[in-house]
Amino acid sequence: MNPPLSVVTVDDHPLFRRGLIQLLGTIPGFDLVGEASCGVDGLAMVRKCKPDLLLLDLNMKDMSGLEVLKAVKTSCPDTRVVMITVSDQAEDLVSALRIGADGYLLKDMEPEQMVESLRAAAAGKVISFPDALTHVMAAALRDQNRPETPQEADLTEQEVRILERIAAGMSNKVIGKELDIAEGTVKVHVKHILRKLSLRSRVEAAVWAVAHLQKGKA
Repeated sequence: MNPPLSVVTVDDHPLFRRGLIQLLGTIPGFDLVGEASCGVDGLAMVRKCKPDLLLLDLNMKDMSGLEVLKAVKTSCPDTRVVMITVSDQAEDLVSALRIGADGYLLKDMEPEQMVESLRAAAAGKVISFPDALTHVMAAALRDQNRPETPQEADLTEQEVRILERIAAGMSNKVIGKELDIAEGTVKVHVKHILRKLSLRSRVEAAVWAVAHLQKGKA
């Protein structure tokens, strides 16, 4: 049995934070190790606890969630960060993913959807976001002159296979097992894929794959 996933939640709305904590309590495999009501306290807690997962509000009074995200990715790079916010603005979504967010969820999601996404986090998968945000992200990527097909990006067959599995939410470890290659080799391929597509995160790569892989097969 895998050890529990240690979680810290940071949100300046007490009611939502309490509801999220209660929701976490319904998901096996999660261990809440801390909560904070502001960015400064949250960042200090993350640095102290080094949790597996940080659930982070985007808009807070003392410092923005993006500032906290950037600091966490520098000081605790192994902590996965999921933004949980009311903002469905393309600018906020793209900025969070470029800084290194591992997921982006909306506060008005149905509880069942939230649970499903957080279970994906526990399984080490790429954390998806609501369909509406997928369309927003895909549109933002289209506006930035990126390759439209795997051929344009000069992706190898192995890179396409890996990209398909990233889009399916698989971790590097699982991809390595499926393709019978080392996890380290998968990491190298992922770096090459991101460079060829001019992307900064595997979440962006997953969105690109959903929108463009079929074009390359047509």
